[in-house]
Amino acid sequence: MTRSTWKGKFIYKFLLNEKFLKRKKKNIWTRNSTIPASLIGKAVFIHNGLQFYKCHITREKVGFKFGQFAYTRALAPKGDAWKAKKDKKAGKNVKKAPAKKGK
Repeated sequence: MTRSTWKGKFIYKFLLNEKFLKRKKKNIWTRNSTIPASLIGKAVFIHNGLQFYKCHITREKVGFKFGQFAYTRALAPKGDAWKAKKDKKAGKNVKKAPAKKGK
C-alpha cells in the first residue's frame, strides 16, 4: 500500500535545514526520506545499517528514497569464485588447474 497523496512526500525536517545544507559531510540515517531538490549536485553519505555509502545527488534521483541508493545486503559472488570460497569454508584443499598452453 502506498502513502496517501494528501499527506505529501515524507522528508525529514533536518534535511531542509540551512545548517545541514552548509555542512561539508552530509550524513543521512533516514533511508525512508524522499530526496529533496535542494540537494542536487551535492554528495551525501547514506547509512545502510553498518556503514555510510557515498551518493551523488542528480536531478534524476530527486523524488526517490535515499534507501534505494545504499544497499543493505552484500552481493553474493557468482561462478568459480563462489565455488572456491565454499570449498575453502568446508576445509577442502582447493588447487587451481594449471593453465593450458596455446598452440
